[in-house]
Amino acid sequence: MTVSRLQGRKVLFIGGTGRISSACSRRAVELGADLHLLNRNMSSSRPVPDGATVITADIRDTHQVRAALKGQDFDVVVNFLGFTAEHVAFDADFFSGRTGQYVFISSASTYQKPPARLPLLESAPVHNPHSAYARDKIACEELLGRAHEEQRLPVTVVRPSHTYDHTAFPFPISGSYTVVERMRQGKEVMVHGDGTSLWTLTHHTDFALGFTGLLGNPAALGETFHITGDEVLSWDQIYRTVAEAAGVEPRLVHVPSDAVAACEPQWGEEFLGDKAHSLVFDNGKIRRVVPEFTAAVPFAQGAREIVAWYDEDPARRVVHAQLDALMDRLVEVHRPRRP
Repeated sequence: MTVSRLQGRKVLFIGGTGRISSACSRRAVELGADLHLLNRNMSSSRPVPDGATVITADIRDTHQVRAALKGQDFDVVVNFLGFTAEHVAFDADFFSGRTGQYVFISSASTYQKPPARLPLLESAPVHNPHSAYARDKIACEELLGRAHEEQRLPVTVVRPSHTYDHTAFPFPISGSYTVVERMRQGKEVMVHGDGTSLWTLTHHTDFALGFTGLLGNPAALGETFHITGDEVLSWDQIYRTVAEAAGVEPRLVHVPSDAVAACEPQWGEEFLGDKAHSLVFDNGKIRRVVPEFTAAVPFAQGAREIVAWYDEDPARRVVHAQLDALMDRLVEVHRPRRP
């Protein structure tokens, strides 16, 4: 029997109960890691796994963090909550010399949009003028790259792409249950673009399988990896898969992405900077370094998990009136007219 690389290793997750990180926490504990979670509050829908140690502190309060981690070193540190260069600048200073590996959770939204070539490799250009979130993540990667070279901070960068769990439908808008309720009421549902652009969804347990294989792995130091599913779906297929799980036949209306952005600017960044473009990934690099990685959960199964989670508690089935009304307006304008 192969002994896990994480067996007995002291690991710190900054975060650890989020949509992506919760599955990584469970997997790390299963592999024998001495896991510590630094977080200011715990998620009720994603409980801390048995065997993990909780350290209560606000990562944005540097005094709290210094006090909470005083005198502690870690074999691996993972930051799931770093979003700006300022955030990771503190980490680069604080953890330098105190960890054998620092893992930064970046994002596949950093890749150039539209992509010049598919499937995407980790060597593809990172440039996204449409998304402030992506630009901040790029700045984080650049700062950590310098820290790796100049401060000898052993950095690994991981770029997830639309990783989901049972608590949210993967629609490119907030208030995602609203879409399913519209489907169940027989109302039309907005799909951005013409519905044919390709998208990659990743179940969080699949991500965790590849991700934990990088922890404590010398081959991961100084490297960047994306970890995604292998199933590629059009947006029409994604909506229809959710509708099937919900037991309904959807009525889809296609709305140009720039029209959605013009109607609701806060959606513009997400559409034009990310989901309006086809994204397909080559996972060869993660498989070479973590041969056990496989994407085993098809979205049809994931969609059933999400629908079941919402259906088991009426309090979760929240309809956002503003979003519902906005979709009504967009659908009315862009509904195909009969001759």
